[in-house]
Amino acid sequence: MIRRAIPTDAPAIRSLTRDAYAKWVPLIGREPWPMIADYDVAVRNPLIDLLMVDGDLVALVEMIARPDCLMVENLAVAPAHQSRGYGRLLMQHAEQVAAALGQSTLRLYTNQRFTENIALYSRLGYQIDREEAVSVGVVVHMSKLI
Repeated sequence: MIRRAIPTDAPAIRSLTRDAYAKWVPLIGREPWPMIADYDVAVRNPLIDLLMVDGDLVALVEMIARPDCLMVENLAVAPAHQSRGYGRLLMQHAEQVAAALGQSTLRLYTNQRFTENIALYSRLGYQIDREEAVSVGVVVHMSKLI
């Protein structure tokens, strides 16, 4: 079941996201942005959707409606539930949300060193639009027309 997040979900969202992104810390030498985000504030965004399995939060997608696209800000799957297709399911869900909002483009970004994420998004039909050097690494911007 996919449901919209509510403010009381913030601690569970924070915990799942920290767990999901922890594997990247040794690779990039710091906590990725989603690990340090303020989910008490972010959960006020009306577009954080949670994937619940048997009443447990197993994955989430945070989306931001922009004038020209729907931005996937965060996709996180609990480590114990990875490789089960939940990320793909939530990306399909994001496409449905975009269509419902009248958007024809989804955008996302990820760290250049997160090669398995880039490979997943590429398999799902996303293309690399550009790479951007920032103070903490290289950001890969990707998009998909739906």
